[in-house]
Amino acid sequence: MQFRQEKKGEVLIFRIEESRLDSNIAPEFKTEMFRLIQDEGENKILIDLKQVDYADSSGLGALLFGHRHAKTNCGKLKLVNSNFKVINLIKIAKLDNVFEGFDDEDEAIESFHVES
Repeated sequence: MQFRQEKKGEVLIFRIEESRLDSNIAPEFKTEMFRLIQDEGENKILIDLKQVDYADSSGLGALLFGHRHAKTNCGKLKLVNSNFKVINLIKIAKLDNVFEGFDDEDEAIESFHVES
C-alpha cells in the first residue's frame, strides 16, 4: 500500500496514494491504523482519500476499523476529499452518521481543535 503521512499540529494526515481501497489494501491499512493508534499514540487522524477512485466493502471495513479503534483510544478518525463513489458507498452502508467527512482539509483539521 502506498501512503504518505503528514503531521499538522496534533492531527496526523494519512494520505492514501492508491486508486483503490479494496481487499488488496484493507489488511495493510488496518495494520497501519492499529500501529499508529496503539503504538504511536496518534488520536487525531485525518484520512485523505483524494487519490482513491474506488472502495469496496473491505475498504469500508478497514476505515470502520480505524474509526472504532481511534474511538476506543479516546481519539477521532475523520475523512477528507472523498469522491462521489466512496461517499455513496458510505451512505449505502448507512455509515454516513459514523464518519465525519470534509471537502476542505483546513476545515477538517480545525474540526479536531473545536472538539478539544
